[in-house]
Amino acid sequence: MAVREMAPKANGEACGVCGGRTYVIERRGDQAQARICACSEHCSVCGGRGHVLVEREGEFSQKVGPRRYEVMEQCTCTKLRKRISRFDALGIPASAAHATFDNYRASKEEQDRGRNVAMQFAYQYVQGNSSKGFILSGPVGTGKTHLLAATLAHLALELGVRGRYVEISLLYATIRRGFQEGKSGGEIIGPLSEVEVLAIDEMGKGRGSPFEMETLDELIARRYNAGRTTLFATNYSLEPEKRAVRSAAPSGYRTTEDARGAVREMELLRERVGERIYSRLCELCTFIEFPKDTPDLRRTRQEMEAPMRHPSGHGRPLGR
Repeated sequence: MAVREMAPKANGEACGVCGGRTYVIERRGDQAQARICACSEHCSVCGGRGHVLVEREGEFSQKVGPRRYEVMEQCTCTKLRKRISRFDALGIPASAAHATFDNYRASKEEQDRGRNVAMQFAYQYVQGNSSKGFILSGPVGTGKTHLLAATLAHLALELGVRGRYVEISLLYATIRRGFQEGKSGGEIIGPLSEVEVLAIDEMGKGRGSPFEMETLDELIARRYNAGRTTLFATNYSLEPEKRAVRSAAPSGYRTTEDARGAVREMELLRERVGERIYSRLCELCTFIEFPKDTPDLRRTRQEMEAPMRHPSGHGRPLGR
């Protein structure tokens, strides 16, 4: 996040709750939400009015010359409330509530590149301009959702950009429920087509049914035609050369999940979404692919924490 002026406490120090950001991000249910920190609930600038008088200088005619005048502008507290509202509307999952570029942990060079591409996109984003997005490909647990969430959070809280996060299979499920309520797919896709920046997670996931392909194609086509920016993350490979190195499945015992994972590793995103959508992705996005052996951060964290737990399973640290 961009550096803000530290919100002072009564003793002049920065607030220990929000760290000077003036807002706090929390997990509420299954989504990330934000609120104004207690240190900034009462604005000392506008006294709670939400607007301030600002003195300007302008030249309206050469004869009169420069003149000073006052205009009414939104106070910073009003802008903060709007940005918090934009963040709350993102739909970022609760599991990524505190995702930032600073706390992203990379173990591979490609992950560092992914973070740098996402940061550059976020920090150099110009509101209202059409910008090239990015697509992150890699195994599960490698921080793709983390980077999508960090990007959207920065855009909403620092720039006030209207964005949305969607997990593609949940979008399909939402549209199916909408059919039962008499809604059309277009009614649900419409708002997603219009937000300035949309992040689509788990691209390629699903059964690949005609309904799913038509839904995805319509959503991307609408955004493509309107020149709007879209970000993506997928577990499927972006590398076209993988088709040439496919081999027979290894013999021996494998669990169902192992088998599914092996198939997914060999399957290409272009096969999951079709040539039309894939062609548009090539134009819309910078491609970043994490290697197959990139560690699963969630599994690594679990394995590191396991030795610290008591053998009985009650979570007491060993040696205590």
